Amino acid sequence: MIKTRVIGGLAAGLLAASPASAGMANAFGNTIVSHYPNGQWVKHFFEPDGRYTSQFSDGRRLSARWTAEGDKICLSGFSPRQILPRFCSRMVEAEVGDSWQARDPLGRSIRNELVAGRR
Repeated sequence: MIKTRVIGGLAAGLLAASPASAGMANAFGNTIVSHYPNGQWVKHFFEPDGRYTSQFSDGRRLSARWTAEGDKICLSGFSPRQILPRFCSRMVEAEVGDSWQARDPLGRSIRNELVAGRR
């Protein structure tokens, strides 16, 4: 099975037919979950048209736009506004069930996991 590139950390428009969008195909329709050492989590949802949303374990929600820039995925246009107006993270190759280490926008260590479906 061919692995697809997805965002490395925390996870703004591209057309569905663009090469970057194709590189994110395994993220579309699935969920990237960032696990923190203290038990908190963030669920990340990417859409082919550049939309991004997230849900935090404390109930907060966030939306933004994503763009691919070289080997990175960048988020910008956050709502509600965030301390950082833009955040970029490296892309990694992942299939459903894979996990990888990364850092969140504040530099904290997280473990990301690509899980099947929207949870």
